Amino acid sequence: MTMLTPQPLDRQEDEEMLVPHSDFVEGPQPLVEGPQPLVEGPQPMEVAPVDGAGTVDNQASEEPQASRFTWAIENFSRLNVKKLYSDVFTVGGYKWRVLIFPKGNNVDYLSMYLDVADSATLPYGWNRYAQFSLAVVNQIHNKYTIKKDTQHQFSQRESDWGFTSFMPLVELYDPSKGYLVNDTCVVEADVAVRKVIDYWTYDSKKETGFVGLKNQGATCYMNSLLQTLYHIPYFRKAVYHMPTTENDMPSGSIPLALQSLFYKLQYHDTSVATKELTKSFGWDTYDSFMQHDVQELNRVLCEKLEDKMKGTVVEGTIQKLFEGHHMNYIECINVDFKSTRKESFYDLQLDVKGCKDVYASFDKYVEVERLEGDNKYHAEEHGLQDAKKGVLFIDFPPVLQLQLKRFEYDFMRDTMVKINDRYEFPLELDLDRDNGKYLSPEADRSVRNLYMLHSVLVHSGGVHGGHYYAFIRPTLTDQWYKFDDERVTKEDVKRALEEQYGGEEELPQTNPGHNNTPFKFTKYSNAYMLVYIRVSDKDKIICDVDEKDIAEHLRIRLKKEQEEKEDKRKYKAQAHLYTVIKVARDEDLREQIGKDMFFDLVDHDKVRSFRIQKQTSFNFFKEEVAKEFGIPVQFQRFWSWAKRQNHTYRPNRPLTPQEEAQTVGALRDVSNKAHNAELKLFLEVELGQDLRPVPPPDRTKEDILLFFKLYDPEKEELRYAGRLFVKSSGKPIEILTKLNEMVGFAPDEAIELFEEIKFEPSVMCEPLDKKASFRFSQIEDGDIICFQKQLLPGKEHVRFPDVPSYLAYVKNRQIVHFRALERPKEDGFSLELAKNHTYDDVVERVAQHLGLDDPSKIRLTPHNCYSQQPKPNPIKYRSVDQLLDMLVHYNQISDILYYEVLDIPLPELQCLKTLKVAFHHATKDEAVILNIRLPKLSTVGDVLNEIKTKVELSHANAELRLLEVFYHKIYKIFPLNEKIENINDQYWTLRAEEIPEEEKKLGPNDRLVHVYHFTKESAQNQMQVQNFGEPFFLVIHEGETLADVKVRIQKKLQVPDEEFCKWKFAFLSLGRPEYLQDSDIVSSRFQRRDVYGAWEQYLGLEHSDTTPKRTYAASQNRHTFEKPVKIYN
Repeated sequence: MTMLTPQPLDRQEDEEMLVPHSDFVEGPQPLVEGPQPLVEGPQPMEVAPVDGAGTVDNQASEEPQASRFTWAIENFSRLNVKKLYSDVFTVGGYKWRVLIFPKGNNVDYLSMYLDVADSATLPYGWNRYAQFSLAVVNQIHNKYTIKKDTQHQFSQRESDWGFTSFMPLVELYDPSKGYLVNDTCVVEADVAVRKVIDYWTYDSKKETGFVGLKNQGATCYMNSLLQTLYHIPYFRKAVYHMPTTENDMPSGSIPLALQSLFYKLQYHDTSVATKELTKSFGWDTYDSFMQHDVQELNRVLCEKLEDKMKGTVVEGTIQKLFEGHHMNYIECINVDFKSTRKESFYDLQLDVKGCKDVYASFDKYVEVERLEGDNKYHAEEHGLQDAKKGVLFIDFPPVLQLQLKRFEYDFMRDTMVKINDRYEFPLELDLDRDNGKYLSPEADRSVRNLYMLHSVLVHSGGVHGGHYYAFIRPTLTDQWYKFDDERVTKEDVKRALEEQYGGEEELPQTNPGHNNTPFKFTKYSNAYMLVYIRVSDKDKIICDVDEKDIAEHLRIRLKKEQEEKEDKRKYKAQAHLYTVIKVARDEDLREQIGKDMFFDLVDHDKVRSFRIQKQTSFNFFKEEVAKEFGIPVQFQRFWSWAKRQNHTYRPNRPLTPQEEAQTVGALRDVSNKAHNAELKLFLEVELGQDLRPVPPPDRTKEDILLFFKLYDPEKEELRYAGRLFVKSSGKPIEILTKLNEMVGFAPDEAIELFEEIKFEPSVMCEPLDKKASFRFSQIEDGDIICFQKQLLPGKEHVRFPDVPSYLAYVKNRQIVHFRALERPKEDGFSLELAKNHTYDDVVERVAQHLGLDDPSKIRLTPHNCYSQQPKPNPIKYRSVDQLLDMLVHYNQISDILYYEVLDIPLPELQCLKTLKVAFHHATKDEAVILNIRLPKLSTVGDVLNEIKTKVELSHANAELRLLEVFYHKIYKIFPLNEKIENINDQYWTLRAEEIPEEEKKLGPNDRLVHVYHFTKESAQNQMQVQNFGEPFFLVIHEGETLADVKVRIQKKLQVPDEEFCKWKFAFLSLGRPEYLQDSDIVSSRFQRRDVYGAWEQYLGLEHSDTTPKRTYAASQNRHTFEKPVKIYN
């Protein structure tokens, strides 16, 4: 499962971080004290990956125990704490408590969580599963109580779960709303606890004969689809018969990757990885952490396969299996005219909302629509005609894929929502029912359209994420299996069918003496895709697939892969019997220093390693080294390495004869306290005049082994020069001639010496006193001396004149790729900078590259390594000390920054507030979009004065006002003295307009009312009001009839008579319309005071929405968690 988790406690950025192993997002969320993305639904508290937490509904067992806890919080508005815990209560033998943030957990919402009260004292590895709901009771109208429910497996890493954005604070603290009465807030928690079964030792192949698919991060949606397709044997056989060659690579060929995946599912004993397949799709790691729409993936994958099957022996397989046809028709009622169009489909989208089962959805699918009145059909030469319009099926495919519309767009909330309503589907589906009412006249009635349910794909969670798995009966017997990522379990038919219908689950209370009404919990796990197989095609589709269907090159390749995997497994299994010895030599130092290595001496991962049985004597190992390197045993001397306190790693001392007499295993145990089964050695080999090995020199306690590096300032190059034994009482001045000879300099060349001391956290490299003894300078075995020619006069132009400056440069150098913020996917330019460059250094270099005189006009934005996008918040002027702070993202260092060139310096801009305002002219239709930029301490009056300088007014003395518009309703008229600093234009639309003259002359009994456009839509057999268009104010005079008001509205909106005569007018309160007659006195309706806000009472204009959508309308849902599915290859 994959979770989009909010930030850890110290984060100050509004962004998402992806953490593997958990799919739930719109479901529960963790409490994290710090700014967070606005995520709808429950949230966990601590940020941590959850192992196996996504499969709670298969882990939960036994009858749950349930109870209700009520918490009355007094003096609520006067609470002066960030968070508040309730008393502890017990359910199912466990202790719980409710945690609230009265002023929100860094959001403008009440934040509320269920917390395991004794988590700090529970034993290691504890977990418990609970379904629960949290509610804030409306003490005036109980039906407005806000209640949210979810389910979670609580554990050490996630001991809290709940809702960061439970309800807006503005609603909670409004006394008229009913959530605070006598300054008391009432919170209710319904908790039902189930015991949890342990699945750690479960073997899917042994228990079921099938294996699962590994989850790459958020690929459970893909896994459920792949298992479904794999278990259609005809499809699997066709995939095996797609032509591939032994030269193809699975990561670059979808057919080969799918063949490989299916082969492993069929013949392997453990769960199978999908990385090769997703790579063949052209997906990067981030795609694997994005939850896509499984229905879209199904369609895209089938289209890709259909395309790649063209011209092969399996061409047309996708069509044969999944393609059906329907006929769209329009038939005139009063004249003889009919229009038909045949269309193909690979799956059918069925309505869930308002339908009790699959048959009701098919009834709705073929429902006849009447085209009459304003909606008449233009029947060519017959003109506008009354007609009926509908769809009938010409033929159904052998494999029928039904996509259930569990996710729909909610116009009222302007967001996607999940439909968790109960929706039934049969084991046997008869599409010939009622004399073939779904079939068109030309359908072949000899084909019997009777289907058996083959698989049920389930989504558990909410609209922005969740977990996916599948129930499949591979051979259409009574035995069902649940395929849940890596785990496959046997299930009964009730589990696959009834429990996936959705709806509500009723749990009885077990706590005596309390209110014993049963708890109702929404079932977030429900079917969203069904696969049926036609009975008459069953034997053809559920066919045998064996090795002869698999190309020989594929069998050989995959068997070889399996053997290599088995070898690796054995290697790991036997690792405790072996020691790995890594041997570094002068040749390695010469090869690496100045290329891969600049500090210390060698990368041990790149030297020759030997895998030796622990019981082998070290002397036998020396013989292996002799064979490998051609160095006779008597000429080998081995040094052990040691990690120093300053984090450098150097040869420390030669091995003693006693140590070399031991076994390899014993030697490792002595020298390596970490017990990591590795022994690192340096092999010292002395060469004679003829460059052949000679015995190592005798070494006394006075002798020190030193390593030397040579630096060339003009070429900016560092290389390994060699090593020498020196006497600790000796002085560097005594070895200068030897050093010059070592690198080919003249014997008397003047050179400077530096000791490389350490490089973490910063470089320490200091001049070495040539006249002081090595002992005085604290030089010891394994130390590194760097040297260079003395810099001659006139050579001062070099960038790094000495070793310390060069090593500091190497340590801090950083290539940064800059991209324009408005084109975040396009490469811009690269600069070589230093990690310790200041903010000013960085912007100066960027400005210099762009040819910009004023670096303060550069604004930079950091990079999110997980989403591969710019972070939401730019870097404030001089708010970071150095470049490294701009690049760090969690424990990763990015090399990307985004830049903008501003029209004013950034320090000035930061003192300003920019508001996006739509100005509506008094007489012109179209709005003008203005970006108003003023100091943050400015008022709304200042904004309006600024607008006056930018727009054309109807007259010189026109007065303006600023409104807050949301979902086509006016929520606020801003007072002129309100500070603009806290005005939010991201989610609301700000509208400026002239105040009409008549509003300035309101009589004592005149009313200023809200007027909104609306249509009515049917949803779940209920009529819902849907607002649209531009809302406005209108003065209603005392005694004025609707007929009078209509005249003024028509004039104001300039609606033609033929259109206006179709409009209806209604008084609306809390979304319920009361239609008005022309003779009704309008002002009499607007006398009530017992409503929640002025915007809840309005004069409604009901008519069809024909206006084009405004381009400036604010996005009401900025946070998206999906992107389109694309298979690139």
